[in-house]
Amino acid sequence: MFEKLRIKEHMEVVDYKGQHVGTVDDTRDDAIKLTRSDSSDEMHHFLSLDDVDKIDDNRIYLKEGARIPEGLGNKAVLERA
Repeated sequence: MFEKLRIKEHMEVVDYKGQHVGTVDDTRDDAIKLTRSDSSDEMHHFLSLDDVDKIDDNRIYLKEGARIPEGLGNKAVLERA
């Protein structure tokens, strides 16, 4: 739960390679709720706290192999444009 306390609204979430996945909207139970603006379907998506590898400054890094919902990240932004 230590990591959950460090996660704040508007933090960037990136995959293990540092590629943008989304932006934190909130935390709920054992999940990170991402903003709708980062998804191609403009819906909230959730990531498991178990998939967090580390938190560095204002960025959350996910573990390699983390389950990332389809339509998130830089690709989603381009799809909507």
